[in-house]
Amino acid sequence: MSASLRQIDDHRDNRLPTRWTRPVQNLVLGCSILFVVGTALQNFVIIDLRAMVEMMRLAGATEAQALADAPGFLTGFRIVGCVYLVGNAVGLLARTGRSWVFWTVLGVNATQAAGLVMIPPEVFEATRDRFGMPGLLPSYLTDGGAALLTVVLLAVLLRYRRPWAYARISTTT
Repeated sequence: MSASLRQIDDHRDNRLPTRWTRPVQNLVLGCSILFVVGTALQNFVIIDLRAMVEMMRLAGATEAQALADAPGFLTGFRIVGCVYLVGNAVGLLARTGRSWVFWTVLGVNATQAAGLVMIPPEVFEATRDRFGMPGLLPSYLTDGGAALLTVVLLAVLLRYRRPWAYARISTTT
């Protein structure tokens, strides 16, 4: 039995891989590995209590306000970061070809891409002051890469009308 037929049997539906199915899945897998690493670096190495206090001070808070509010804000920041860490990890399942993986990856990356415009400039300023330009790479990698991956996945949907660039198998005889 050929690999494409096994894949159809595994998923119990009427789809056939195209020449773009594996490349799209491999792209998502590779991006997901990078995004997991980038998100973990951003969440647990770059943004710490000291960075959070500095961001708050740059945003106009007093030293006392920043010291009082930063721990709670950091906790919330890390919770959100962990959600994206898990969401990006779902992309590691891309080669299974499951539709729910595609839709999860698309949703996670579309919202993560919003970080390009939603993250306050003080975050980037504090990060650059502390780590230089290399400190900005995880955020640019995850948010910018997510924007590009979202465009690719939307293009796949427009072209094939199915997740993962699968083609429909005609059921008419």
